[in-house]
Amino acid sequence: MLKEKGNAKLDEDICVHIFTASAGMVGVCITVIGIFQVITTLRREGTLGDDLLAINAILYLMTTILSYWALRTRRQRRNHTLEKVIDMLFLAALTFTTVVAGVITWAMTFT
Repeated sequence: MLKEKGNAKLDEDICVHIFTASAGMVGVCITVIGIFQVITTLRREGTLGDDLLAINAILYLMTTILSYWALRTRRQRRNHTLEKVIDMLFLAALTFTTVVAGVITWAMTFT
């Protein structure tokens, strides 16, 4: 019984961390899109980087919204399933962030 309460508390803590990190990453993506727009305007050439960053921001926003929903739900079974989905989506968004960073770096290097 005590172990179950500990797991529920840990899951809630993970959800809070994912919620705050995802919300921050949405802001980071939007900031980098703005910087990217300035650079592409000055260079007078378009890149795929800002489009990929917009998709990345949407992934983080979905993670933020789902984390908020998980924090607001009261049913434990629903929470655990939702938190697994949130974890996978957050890791996918982090992986996509790394891919986008590589695409931006290589696009800037080769142009």
